[in-house]
This record gives sequence, C-alpha cells and structure tokens, in this order.
Amino acid sequence: MAEYLGGYARMLAEVSHTGRRPTRSELGERRALGERAAEAGHSLRALVRGHLSATRTAWPNGTPAGSVGGVLAAVEQAVDAFAEGYERAQRLAVRQEEAARREFIDDLLYGRSDLGRLAERAERFGLVLSRAHAVAVAEGPEAYVDTAPVTRQVESALLTRFSERRILLTTKNGKLICIAPGDQEEVLTCFAQQVRVTPDCGRVAIGRPRPGPGGVVQSYEEALSTLELAERLDLPEPVVRAADLLVYPVLLRDRQAMADLVLSVLGPLRDARGGPEPLLGTLEAYFESGCRAAEAARRLALSVRALTYRLERIHQLTGNNPADPLHRYTLQTAVIGARLLRWPAREL
Repeated sequence: MAEYLGGYARMLAEVSHTGRRPTRSELGERRALGERAAEAGHSLRALVRGHLSATRTAWPNGTPAGSVGGVLAAVEQAVDAFAEGYERAQRLAVRQEEAARREFIDDLLYGRSDLGRLAERAERFGLVLSRAHAVAVAEGPEAYVDTAPVTRQVESALLTRFSERRILLTTKNGKLICIAPGDQEEVLTCFAQQVRVTPDCGRVAIGRPRPGPGGVVQSYEEALSTLELAERLDLPEPVVRAADLLVYPVLLRDRQAMADLVLSVLGPLRDARGGPEPLLGTLEAYFESGCRAAEAARRLALSVRALTYRLERIHQLTGNNPADPLHRYTLQTAVIGARLLRWPAREL
C-alpha cells in the first residue's frame, strides 16, 4: 500500500507551511498512482482508507488553525485525483474486456479462428469447448443489445438459477444468444422461458448439441436456420427445436426438385377463382387437422359442405385427391415445399 502513497505526506507538509494548493504535477502523479493501483487489482475502498490513515499519521505538527481548511482541501483534491485515475483505469479495463469478449464471440459464432486457440480463449469466458454445446437463439420485434433491460433481466434470471454452470449469454445481429453445455438442456429451456415472459417477446429456436470446438458454431447456425424455417412455415409454437424440424432441411436439400414438385402439383391451382392461396390454405388446414373435414372447416370458419367443395375443386385442378392416401402424401409434401419456398408470393 505504501507504494501508492509516495509523496503524499511531503505534499501535505508543504501545503500546511506555505498555504499553497497541490500542483498540477502532484495531482497528475496521484492519478497515475490510482491507475497503477487499479491495474494491480487493489480495492479502491482500502486505498482511500490508506490515504485517510496516512493523513492522520502525517498531519503536520503545529498546523495553524487558519491552515486546517487548506490541508483538508488538499487531502480532498489528492484523494479525488487518485480515485479519478483508479476509475479511468477500470473503465479502460472494462472496455478492453468487452472488446476481447466481443472478438471471442465473433470468432466463436463464425468459426473463423484456429480451433485450438479458440478453445484456450473460451476458458476465460467460462466455456470448455472440448465438451458438446447447444445454442439457443431468440429474436423479437426489437433488436436485442447487451445493455438492454430485457437482456439484463434474462441474464440475471439465468445466473441466479445456474450460477455454477458454464453458460454464456450474448447478443449478435440483434438476436439474444445462450450457449450451454449440451447435456444441460434445462439451461436452454429456462432461457426460452425467461425470454417468453419479457415484454414484446419473440420466438426462440434451440439447436442440437454438437461436440468439439466447432460444435458451437454448428448449433448456432442450426438454430438460425430453425428460426427461418419457423417463420416460413408460420409455425404457431413460440419455442422451436431443430431436432423437431429435421425433415424440412432434407426437403430443401434439392431445391430445384422441390420447386418442380410444387409447380407440377400445385401450379394448376393458379387457375382457380381467387388464385391459389385460398385452396392452398384449405389444404394446410385439412392436413393440420389430421384430414378431418369437420375440424378443418371449423379452423377455416367454413361449412363442411364448403370445405368438401374446395377439396373436390383441388382434385379437379391437380388430379390429386386429398382423400386418397397416396395422393395425400404428394399434396402434403408439395404444400410444405410451397411454404418453404414462399410460393406463390415468390415465383419459382
């Protein structure tokens, strides 16, 4: 502690005897000592207490009553300059830490760094990349940022419940991201729940656990793709898991083949009065209701007779009967493909 009090007693003595104020050079020295103390990891409270103790010990003997105010003012200036330097060093350290954290997150989620070096850096931020990890991604009507109250609220809830778990919460491109060990699904489930109870909540997608240093970026990209699929399919679920939607990437793997299927099977619906959308929506409701006409009619606010007429019209136009099991599979696959490819809004 003594090394951060150098020159302090001498300054007090000169102030007492001459009545002068601390010089700019002396205050600059105190700021520099404050910065050094912060960099060394000392407590500001202990350092201020040390200054006050040194003030009591080094109080100039025989200080005239009229000079007491000047000495106390010098103490105030000296301690204030020391604290200013300490806080400046802390702010710089925080900015450097934030920059390092952001750089690490960018490298982690884009997979553009050497995996061995990335694994070493990850330990600093609480991740052990030799293990499997899973990633959850949340999006909302407003972009998520690190300093937003919603982000802090979710982070506080997770840390309160899982204080000893190795998890990382961050934001990227306006989305809120949670990275957790792959065998701790309860962490990502809690993350999704916390996001859902926040104002203006959005949808959450959870990627599958993936092993190794590259597993995080794989699970992250899978969660992003799942979010996009959920939007295209207009899924009602607020939380979607990549593991539950694996069939859709398979369907899109040969995009041209899927486009050909959509156009050949559903293309004739463009000749219907009102265009293809009403009949396409009829097929969606019919399949989603388990091919129960009464339930599909209820969802569409139609009579069963009107729904049956639409299904017959689809049969006439496409040559595929929704009531026939073989035709039903072809139609349903084409309907899914239409939503994935955003047809008919987008030409194929």
